Amino acid sequence: MSDNDSSGSHQVTALFSHGRLTAIPRKAARREQLLVHLAETLFERDRIYTEREVNEALLTVHDDCSALRRYLVVAGLMVRPKDGSSYRRGR
Repeated sequence: MSDNDSSGSHQVTALFSHGRLTAIPRKAARREQLLVHLAETLFERDRIYTEREVNEALLTVHDDCSALRRYLVVAGLMVRPKDGSSYRRGR
């Protein structure tokens, strides 16, 4: 692990208090670090999730699950078909 990886994971850890996300970062780079962390820790690769399952997983860390879900999709970390019927991990 490089120094940047250690620094990035420390910055992500600093966003949490008692296992809950205290705020969604406004700065894009910091938000990206958070989203990668959430995708890797909450969602398995090659598994298909319903919107309800995605919301339930995100609610374990923050009340605004729809904003987090939207950010994950925009970042390409979660992908969904146009009809929004399912989700899976992206990159």
